[in-house]
Amino acid sequence: MNSLEQAEDLKAFERRLTEYIHCLQPATGRWRMLLIVVSVCTATGAWNWLIDPETQKVSFFTSLWNHPFFTISCITLIGLFFAGIHKRVVAPSMYPLPPIDFIL
Repeated sequence: MNSLEQAEDLKAFERRLTEYIHCLQPATGRWRMLLIVVSVCTATGAWNWLIDPETQKVSFFTSLWNHPFFTISCITLIGLFFAGIHKRVVAPSMYPLPPIDFIL
């Protein structure tokens, strides 16, 4: 294989990889938005949970039962991480592509 054929193969590979990464962008944006929303819900629930004076007076599980918003959002956030949201959020940024001119 001469260098011209190798260069063409490399360009075709880069085009295909770029195409694949661009297809990931919309899904990644949705996963990022979901992660942001659930994180904000968890932080808001945690704030309300911590400033409640009843939290200090009752047991841990009772205080979680008294704050269902925090409990549900925290469980959802943990579930998302177990489902691999951290991998889906950073998927396109794992493939840094140099420009074609740099390769040739």
